[in-house]
Amino acid sequence: MAVGASFFQDDEILGKAYDSRIVGRLLRFVRPHWKLLVGALASLLLITATDLLGPAITAYAINTYIVPLGATNQALSIAARENGVLLLALIYLGALVLGFVLRYVQIYLSAVIGQRVMYDMRAQIFTHLQRQSLTFFDHNPVGRLMTRITNDVDALNDLFTSGAVQLIGNFVTLGGIMIVMLVVNWKLALITFAVIPPLVWAVSFFQNAMRANFREVRSRIARINANLAEAIAGIQIIQIFNRQEQSFRSLDGLNRDYTNAQKRSLFFFALFFPVVTVFSSVATALVIWFGGGSIVQSALDLGTLVLFIQYVNRFFVPIQDLADKYIVLQTAMASSERIFGVLDSPIAVDDPPQPLKLPTPVQGKVAFQDVWFAYNEGDWVLKGLSFAIQPGESVAVVGATGAGKTSLIGLLSRFYDVQQGAVLVDDINVRDLSQQDLRRHIGAVLQDPFIFSGTVASNIRLHDDTITDARVRQAAEYVNAAHFIEQLPGQYDHEVNERGAGLSVGQKQLLAFARAIAFNPEILLILDEATSSVDTETEALIQDALGKLMRGRTSIIIAHRLSTIRNVDRIIVLHKGRIVEEGRHEDLLAQRGYYYRLYELQYAA
Repeated sequence: MAVGASFFQDDEILGKAYDSRIVGRLLRFVRPHWKLLVGALASLLLITATDLLGPAITAYAINTYIVPLGATNQALSIAARENGVLLLALIYLGALVLGFVLRYVQIYLSAVIGQRVMYDMRAQIFTHLQRQSLTFFDHNPVGRLMTRITNDVDALNDLFTSGAVQLIGNFVTLGGIMIVMLVVNWKLALITFAVIPPLVWAVSFFQNAMRANFREVRSRIARINANLAEAIAGIQIIQIFNRQEQSFRSLDGLNRDYTNAQKRSLFFFALFFPVVTVFSSVATALVIWFGGGSIVQSALDLGTLVLFIQYVNRFFVPIQDLADKYIVLQTAMASSERIFGVLDSPIAVDDPPQPLKLPTPVQGKVAFQDVWFAYNEGDWVLKGLSFAIQPGESVAVVGATGAGKTSLIGLLSRFYDVQQGAVLVDDINVRDLSQQDLRRHIGAVLQDPFIFSGTVASNIRLHDDTITDARVRQAAEYVNAAHFIEQLPGQYDHEVNERGAGLSVGQKQLLAFARAIAFNPEILLILDEATSSVDTETEALIQDALGKLMRGRTSIIIAHRLSTIRNVDRIIVLHKGRIVEEGRHEDLLAQRGYYYRLYELQYAA
């Protein structure tokens, strides 16, 4: 478990809290929705204006109608003052209502932008992943990719809905308050701004502390995820060997580390807000001290003092909010960096600019011409391999583990590209074909066929609407799958759980055969012994289905159980990436060579 934890910890390395390069790339996803962004920013500016208007109305009401100082104001009647106060109160109420509406519009538009950007980004990531070769997936665990397309994209939603726009709003509000203060009374404004330098230092200190703690929290939650993934995937082994207590202790230690890291995070959050409140109180006290003295000296009116007190209170609210927005921004930057890391991964196996087309009808001829292939540079799996399979011919490939058998299937389907040589289908290099066109004519049956969540019918047709219900039933009947399907509740509409839970290995194999028949490929690939791990009766059904499936198709069987390939047209024996023998079953046994030794190892008893 330590290996998985270390891997996931390394995966959580964070970059800068703000990276202009990443922000520029994020803006490309926002650009198609620029009208919504303009609406959100315009709403934000109007919200700031309504927020600034309230204290100004209060100050005007105090100076004009409540505590009049000038001779003109003293001449106003009580009724005129009451009417003036009422009018200003209604204006204030109107500003509040307008602010409410604008906030709704701004929040709604920001949320829509976030959802649309998330939709576009998920679609682009998934499209990019579907274009990747198997080499990419060999080096990128499923858990990591799932995190990119879910958690990391969700972090960007927080950036757009409650991060970026609100952060801009905070700075606009701060700037607006400072400008109004300077215009109304620059001396009182400078007195208020005296607390800003120590406040900036405090904010910077807490940001650095929270950044380090944030890295710690992310690292520990990644370790917990890795531990849980391994424990759940290996629950059968844990229970068989009675390792529940040890497994719990492992998770409990990680859980305690995570809890302690969260406590330290809460310490900084809990301390930050009182510190800002202290600075706010100090600024208010300075305003009251200096402003009160000015009122006594008749150098300042009461309304202006009230205005400054209200603005001081509002001035520190955005600063308190900056701590939360900083975490949102930092999370988004880290998530964006990882997302763009996936999107920037090169496509190892790509279609040519102008792909050729397979001839119609496809014959199914397959040829390997001097093929050299390695998963890792220099570590050759296939070494100068050459052979040809005629249309409709059935060929079995056998050999010890690591001989390169399964690699043939990956190269023919173009999951990988050869380093040297060529793989041909109907005399056309597979590199000159589009992958979609090539794979449309290839079917595969795996040792552990993948069953998707859905119905039996959807697993056979794989959501291909061109495959009718009648064709699904015909395929199932043809490969002996209809017998068990018709005994299921709902039959072809029976809901199948994830990975075919509830179905036996043999039943899943028969579904895979039905799937292959439904798509009617000209070239059939049987991988890694499709008839293994089943009972005798089911194996008989599978063998019968296999014979029907291979009839009239170019068939390549990768087998370990040599008893299943006696009746193929030809057997190719691989050893360390080279062909060492080739022929029919009886002829190869008569040669008493490598195939004979493989056969004896299995059946000597």
